[in-house]
Amino acid sequence: MPSASSSHSSTLSSRPSLVIVGAGPRGTGLIERIAANAGELYAGVGFDIHLVDPHPPGAGRIWRADQSPLLWMNSQAEDITMFTDETVRMDGPVREGPTLHEWAGLDGRVFADRRIQGEYLRWVHESAVADLPEGVTVHHHPRRALRVGGPGEGRQQVWLEGRPRPLLADLVVLALGHLDAELDDEQQRLADYARAHGLVHMPPDFTADSDLSLLAPGEPVLVRGFGLAFVDLMVLLTEGRGGWYEGYEGYEGYEGYEGYEGNTDGELTYHASGREPVLHVGSRRGVPYHSKIGYDLEGERPPLPRFFGPAEVDELLGRAAGFDFRRDVWPLVEKELGFAHYHRLFTAHPGRTAMAWADFEEKYAAADAGERAVLVASAVPDAADRLDLAALDRPLEGVRYGSHEQFQDGLRGYVEADLARRHDDAFSADLGVFFGLLSVYGQLIRLGNVGSWWHGFFSYLASGPPGPRLRQMLALSRAGVLNFVGADMGVVAEGGVFRASSVTVPGGSVEARALIEARLPEPTVARVRDGLLRELYDDGDVVETAEGLVAVDPEDGRVLDRTGRPHPRRFALGPYTNSRTPGAFTRPRTGGPAFRQNDATARAVLAFLRDLGCRVAA
Repeated sequence: MPSASSSHSSTLSSRPSLVIVGAGPRGTGLIERIAANAGELYAGVGFDIHLVDPHPPGAGRIWRADQSPLLWMNSQAEDITMFTDETVRMDGPVREGPTLHEWAGLDGRVFADRRIQGEYLRWVHESAVADLPEGVTVHHHPRRALRVGGPGEGRQQVWLEGRPRPLLADLVVLALGHLDAELDDEQQRLADYARAHGLVHMPPDFTADSDLSLLAPGEPVLVRGFGLAFVDLMVLLTEGRGGWYEGYEGYEGYEGYEGYEGNTDGELTYHASGREPVLHVGSRRGVPYHSKIGYDLEGERPPLPRFFGPAEVDELLGRAAGFDFRRDVWPLVEKELGFAHYHRLFTAHPGRTAMAWADFEEKYAAADAGERAVLVASAVPDAADRLDLAALDRPLEGVRYGSHEQFQDGLRGYVEADLARRHDDAFSADLGVFFGLLSVYGQLIRLGNVGSWWHGFFSYLASGPPGPRLRQMLALSRAGVLNFVGADMGVVAEGGVFRASSVTVPGGSVEARALIEARLPEPTVARVRDGLLRELYDDGDVVETAEGLVAVDPEDGRVLDRTGRPHPRRFALGPYTNSRTPGAFTRPRTGGPAFRQNDATARAVLAFLRDLGCRVAA
């Protein structure tokens, strides 16, 4: 049987060794794939795996136990798995395992708290270690990795905080997860102004790590960012400060949650504790992310990929002059998402169409963008059933309100309409688009650097908050604890305060002595705070893409140098690379892009260690 330990074994061991920097879900997924592939690819005497992370294996930093139980997962428990299935396109064997709800014995519709997910990840890690072949030993080093050195063709040295000698590694995998970043120029100016004027400025951060005690009760606070980081912030500053909700009715899977009691109208009322600040939130779009879809698929799933699959990606990669996302890739994505939408509409809701699906599909396949618009207008009578990606992306574009109060009413109406639609299977074409987005993301990974817009667009449409969070948002708005600022929110520092305004309410503004940037730091390698990655960048050992990400070989995750050559002994996986995926775990039977990457990297690692053992034996 394999063994796991936190021992400080000799750094001079002659056994083959792999160092994985980062023991969260990505590092755990890699170990699971090493265990799955070892029987086929590795028959050596054994090797050491060194996991380097100050946080516990499996959960890592993001899913660690010491965070508020009020913070939920962003997906239902039945939609979270760390295990492969037949939809993952990989060379290694499928090893199925339980989803979060199966493992924890939860209602599948529940959005579990993050500590439960951390326990699940810990169990997956321990199970993966137990499945490793005999002779493979895992050592956890609860320390920070400081730097990596060593020649390209020789053993690597990984230096750890508080240790005089490095770990020696035949291979190194950087599975660093979300990273902190130095402030960009705008953030630095705002931070300097805050210091000079006694204000509070909180730059982009993982919300659970932010010092929210700096925000005083009743104080107006500007919040820039309307995504998932804002939702966490909203929760911690309201329920987290003793407020509570009354009148919660019957959102499926929540009957057992303390504080939610049903009534006849389903509208929440928020009771303030008096310790909350008053939040004023805006963003580029000016609206929250779309609610999670609250129903299951009935009937046929769109047959994807259709117009953007491996063949189209191969053609793009084969272009000598390269490709441009907006010019060359987006038209294919747009057609693919439209196909997913209309396939679902025509097959599940044929009474709302004016053409047979076979005829529509044939014409849709042959049409360019302009012709498709004409086709859709003739075949789909109700505009509410047509897919308009531009309008979805910028719902407040060109919309103006005469007063702050009018905008509050208007945005509450927008959120209410979104909640109604996302929980009504009469609009299940939206679910078709969701599956289309997952399919597209799986293809885009092979293209590498496609720009930051796509990742934000995907999250906004496919990875929004649970419906109950938006209902809470509405209640907070009605209670005056939460105010909406609008789209293209701008912030200036003047007159000893921060002042925010938006084109949505011309002439309006709000001022405060506190400003929070509610988003994760951009994964920009040139500004990363992680000393290990920063030193590799400064020394030219990792290359920054145009988007600021670490360039890796999309086939197996090997780090690329300035000439585009893969490093023979270093790999990188995760959101700071140009092969980032929607997440380290996934929804069952949706292809698992991260699982595919983990499998490719694991197989490359095992093949290298196998060949190394053969060379040593010879």
